[in-house]
Amino acid sequence: MEVSPEYAVQMHGIVKRFGSFTALDHVDLNVRKQTVHAILGENGAGKSTLMNILYGLYQADEGAICLDGEEVGIATPTDAIRHGIGMVHQHFMLVENFTVTENIVLGDEVCGAAGVLDMKRAREEVVKIVEEYGFEVDPDAKIEDISVGMQQRVEILKALYRGADTLILDEPTAVLTPQEIEKLIEIMHDLVGKGKTIIIITHKLKEILSSADECSIIRRGVSMGTVDVSKTTETELASKMVGRNVSLTVEKTPAHPGDVILSIRGLSVKDERGIEQVRGLDLDVRAGEIVGIAGIDGNGQKELVSAICNLARSESGTIEVDGREIQNTNPRTSLDNAVAVIPSDRHRWGLVLPFTVGENLVLERHGEERFGKGLTLDYTQVNAFAHELIEQFDIRPAGCEEHVASGLSGGNQQKVIIAREVSASPRVLVAFQPTRGLDVGAIEFVHKALLSVRDGGAAVLLVSFELDEVMDLSDTIAVIYHGKIVGEFAQGTVDEGQIGLLMAGGGAK
Repeated sequence: MEVSPEYAVQMHGIVKRFGSFTALDHVDLNVRKQTVHAILGENGAGKSTLMNILYGLYQADEGAICLDGEEVGIATPTDAIRHGIGMVHQHFMLVENFTVTENIVLGDEVCGAAGVLDMKRAREEVVKIVEEYGFEVDPDAKIEDISVGMQQRVEILKALYRGADTLILDEPTAVLTPQEIEKLIEIMHDLVGKGKTIIIITHKLKEILSSADECSIIRRGVSMGTVDVSKTTETELASKMVGRNVSLTVEKTPAHPGDVILSIRGLSVKDERGIEQVRGLDLDVRAGEIVGIAGIDGNGQKELVSAICNLARSESGTIEVDGREIQNTNPRTSLDNAVAVIPSDRHRWGLVLPFTVGENLVLERHGEERFGKGLTLDYTQVNAFAHELIEQFDIRPAGCEEHVASGLSGGNQQKVIIAREVSASPRVLVAFQPTRGLDVGAIEFVHKALLSVRDGGAAVLLVSFELDEVMDLSDTIAVIYHGKIVGEFAQGTVDEGQIGLLMAGGGAK
């Protein structure tokens, strides 16, 4: 590798092994100064591992790291920060009941005489950096009171406060609304204009095309080269990433809806603070159709799904499955009425991460006689059942039924959840953000799974903050705003502009 000061970061021959598994196999990366450089790869391809090595969270088994043309050693995040590298993780690391200022200076506090914390001077320094980079952030706001997009800006400010010249953003748009994504891309370009270098780990092809200058592709731990983003297409990037042609459009046959299976009438649900979030909501989902709910996060989607799953009580109204009321009972009632759920947060709600894949696949049916008696599981039967689902749903690595779930990539963790829920032959499948954080190959798999459930005669309720996903998959599109359904349309009878207007409250009553 020719070392050159024109590059902010050069990584050469990086090898990382976890036991007998080689996560990175002699990977090279060259990132030009003052550019946005994307790292693209499937879930589990090694892209986050590579950046964790650059940030000092992991150490490479082989290879070299050069910054500004000089080889450096990075053994810890403290080393990385000292060398001007900052990292914003996909799951933010903020203290929710602290203010913006307190979070930014945490661990690098401003102290006065006798080591006493000087919050006045700390706030002044935070205000200075907020103004310098043009971020619209209230330094006195508590983290729990600001939007997800604003929290991400706080994470970026934390890195800039510590002197970062190169910023690593790990899946930066995974939890953002379309408007917040646009703002983030604007922020990235502004930072590059002020002399910073940005590395984004992502699988979202549209955002690479709209934000990055160059893109390096990693496939199963091996470098597949770097491309000039201005000279490539979504289709080319997708095929390089997964090693095969990937359909970027949803291919489906027309729906043939039957009787109403899920019926919701006059539903009112409060959040954990006692504030009403679902307000007199009415909705029907028929057998053999996908009803997609389009809306900006925070308009009652979480509370609606929680009520259907009996994880939250409704103040009024009814939820019926095949004519039987299930509201305000318990989660077992939802399961007994064949309501399956793909939750929005696979780590918090979908999996028990220290459990094996096999144990996770029988979580909701461990009481069945075939899997054991009383408190004892028959692991021969559990693992045999899991092995069948692993093959059927292409969960990788093959034969992982005895591996802990935390050791799988995000895409394969999602496949475990889908395998468990779909194999239960549900009457109703609630899919809440089912492709959050997934690459195009895994997204294609999830979409096909949802369509297969629909075509099997179940009612599918899709709740997604990805408007493209709702528009592509849904047979009926319902728009939620302020806890109510404010518009309902058959697919093909409405465009994104009309849906977007309703999502923002335009025309809503």
